[in-house]
Amino acid sequence: MSDSIGVGYDADPAASMSLHTDAYTDPHWYEVEQTEVFGRTWQWVGHGEQLRTPGSYLAFDVAGQPLVAVRDGDGTLRAFYNVCQHRAHHLLAGAGTARAITCPYHAWTYDLTGQLRSARKTEHLVDFDPAAICLETVQIEEFGGFVFVNLDPAAAPLAEWSGDLGAELTFAHRLTYDIASNWKNVIDNFLECYHCHIAHQDFVSLVDMDTYEVTTHGIYSSHMAEAGTSANSAYDISDATVTDHAVWWLWPNTCLMRYPGRGNLIVLNVIPAGPGRTLETYDFFLETAEPDEAELESIRYLDEVLQVEDIALVESVQRGMRTPAFTQGRIVHDPAGSGLSEHAVHHFHGLLLDAYRRFDKSSGNREGAS
Repeated sequence: MSDSIGVGYDADPAASMSLHTDAYTDPHWYEVEQTEVFGRTWQWVGHGEQLRTPGSYLAFDVAGQPLVAVRDGDGTLRAFYNVCQHRAHHLLAGAGTARAITCPYHAWTYDLTGQLRSARKTEHLVDFDPAAICLETVQIEEFGGFVFVNLDPAAAPLAEWSGDLGAELTFAHRLTYDIASNWKNVIDNFLECYHCHIAHQDFVSLVDMDTYEVTTHGIYSSHMAEAGTSANSAYDISDATVTDHAVWWLWPNTCLMRYPGRGNLIVLNVIPAGPGRTLETYDFFLETAEPDEAELESIRYLDEVLQVEDIALVESVQRGMRTPAFTQGRIVHDPAGSGLSEHAVHHFHGLLLDAYRRFDKSSGNREGAS
């Protein structure tokens, strides 16, 4: 079945079509992606500072699965399915600090290593051994100051996948969005600036598009340009110490960005919520916990201008893909790797087709980790 989605795709981006529109509209492919993409890749959880102290925890979902990350008393970072081993009730919600994990349904209590420590009224049960009961574990890693999890127990370590990405800053602000478009349209749009001169007039006054360069690297791509070196219509950069625009997209849905200003890193997490719906979070890690006036202005620009423009684009694309007028389009490729090229979109589509083919071949026996 993946062959139909991949019709027209060519290893050479200059000769390639995009993915077939069914990949963006057919619920089947959304379900395939939950298992073969999001269930088998390293998914961003948050900054390590959010789980720095013993007992700190974060509850979250990945590929529709409830998970919780905790820092145990010895300082080890752990992740579990957020599911009690008694009646499958969720254990923790949101973020906080706890000395133990106690189920709010029947008060079964686990220590921070996931081991069951107490279960009310079980002392007379036959062959009941609390020592044999633990929460189901999930792979978790700290990488570049951030926390990632992977539902695939056979997945290779993140460092083997991704090279030397990383940064360490202070969490300061979050923006959230609910977008009426498939998650792949959001990523496609993010991975090319072919549209920027047309759709983002303020952005191209901030970023020197003549220096914009896009490079693909295995399971990520980098997008680099000089920026913030002259007056622009986006936001004030008169006191900027960072004078470049840098973006790293990490397969499949985590994007790291640096904008002109003070030292900063923005983490964009693209979360599929259905075949035609995507949730986004933008987490701002800055030099201080409170943004200064220039940073507030840059956040307002991203929230009230750039995101408004991009959301309108991807929602329009999703509507167009639901019509009989479109099935797929050509990839625009610049061999020089400029920002006006769509070769990073082509790279993303190749990784998706690999995941789809794994699903076709699996028959219950999936191939090795990506």
